[in-house]
Amino acid sequence: MHWFRKDLRLHDNPSLLESLTNCRTFRAVYILDPVSAKAARVSANRWNFLLDCLSDLDRSLRKCGSRLHVIRGQPTYVLPKLFQEWNISRLTLEGETEPFGQRRDVAVSVLGEEHGVEVISRPSHTLYDPEKLIESNGGEAPMMLKTFEGVLRKIGPPEKPVEAVKREMFKECICPVAMDHSSKFCVPKLYELGFKEADVTTSDLWVGGEEEALRRLTELEEKVGLTYVAKIKCSREKYLHWSSF
Repeated sequence: MHWFRKDLRLHDNPSLLESLTNCRTFRAVYILDPVSAKAARVSANRWNFLLDCLSDLDRSLRKCGSRLHVIRGQPTYVLPKLFQEWNISRLTLEGETEPFGQRRDVAVSVLGEEHGVEVISRPSHTLYDPEKLIESNGGEAPMMLKTFEGVLRKIGPPEKPVEAVKREMFKECICPVAMDHSSKFCVPKLYELGFKEADVTTSDLWVGGEEEALRRLTELEEKVGLTYVAKIKCSREKYLHWSSF
């Protein structure tokens, strides 16, 4: 099972790629806590952008013969249930860089051990692995620009993007989809998060999702030229991260 968080894409997604390696049964999930969503001080525009991303991801997974399961609830509460109900043996996820997410992932790793589930985390949200940066700087975060540049010279350029997930990678996997999937695991509507459609003011300007990110990148390449894009070392896959929530 792969747990999507900020990595709402099929391009350059190391943990998703690993989830499909030697995989017999695959499920993709996104966990949304409606209570926390309503309590969070986040605008309707941002939530609408996230829902765009989730819908786009579900469409991409459909093309691969799978679906996105949007689960309602708190991760530490719903994951043990999914482990048992779906007989999960491996959970893959993108490594967190923020303190709250890191503490949550420690708790998830403990839950994995308790239920016999291997938890695999791979960094991919940032160009450089923050832990490697800190390790290369003597165990401390580089706080000054000059120090940061020195660390980058030491560790070299960012790792190259991994290959994009394609339909043929799912050939050896069974991707169960329940008959009631559309009602039980569908992407929620904006009103379920406590907002009205009228609250959204940027839906035409900022459309979320990997497909839109690719379209914008192609448009950028046509405007400035591929030579310039290569010169500034902006990979197509890393640009896709900007489309994530």
